[in-house]
Amino acid sequence: MDVIHSVAELRARLYNERQVALVPTMGNLHDGHIDLIQLAKPRAACLVASIFVNRLQFGPHEDFERYPRTLAADCERLAQAGCNVVFAPDEQEVYPEPQEYTVDPSGIQNLLEGAFRPGHFRGVATVVLKLFNMVQPQIAIFGKKDYQQYLVLREMVKQLALPIEIIPAETVRAPDGLALSSRNMYLSPLERVEAIALYHHINTIREALQSGRRDFAALESQAVDALNARGWKTDYVAIRRQSDLMQPDAHAHALVVLAAARLGNTRLIDNLEVDLS
Repeated sequence: MDVIHSVAELRARLYNERQVALVPTMGNLHDGHIDLIQLAKPRAACLVASIFVNRLQFGPHEDFERYPRTLAADCERLAQAGCNVVFAPDEQEVYPEPQEYTVDPSGIQNLLEGAFRPGHFRGVATVVLKLFNMVQPQIAIFGKKDYQQYLVLREMVKQLALPIEIIPAETVRAPDGLALSSRNMYLSPLERVEAIALYHHINTIREALQSGRRDFAALESQAVDALNARGWKTDYVAIRRQSDLMQPDAHAHALVVLAAARLGNTRLIDNLEVDLS
């Protein structure tokens, strides 16, 4: 496996590759990331994983400085998983000058996560487009755990006519149901036990929808109240259409339940798709 830090070296390494798959990450890899690697492997002759903690997608009071950077351990895991190339540029390599040209996603960037993290999806879309231009993959894999991010990037590729196939990967969970996340390491042992409540409440909503309930606002508010009563600080619990995250009508079939809440100092997100067809 090659570990590369510059764009020039990366392009030289990939020059003769005919089918490249990209798995973009911010590092501190867990089993969910490795699942992305395994999903990508049979789809391309050369598998590239990028590791870059992107300042542009962090808010002024978020965890950019303390976000865990574990490159050596990440490279070991990626080598064991069969990755061909790790692209791990520093900030100067990705942003050699102030990034004045940015990607401004559609109105979806202002919903849900975007309402609580202004500018987040602009930063995500901008760095991913830069990574696409650096790697020039034919395939890119993104996990559905970051559901809104997946939709934003899927639409970016579609509307900018990029020659890249976006493949979604299902959320990987711990045995108790907690969605794997690099930020789970921030949880204390007691918080880790409590963290499963987020999954529990969105799963309860999914079961209610499958049983025929369509009182979306009531289901959302019940979950928010229940989480807050347990000591969480809930940003949102929302039932939306899978296609565009707009609010559904009573006849919608392809839904997704999304939630974001803070437990102690850790902000967790999760979602579950619901197919009522």
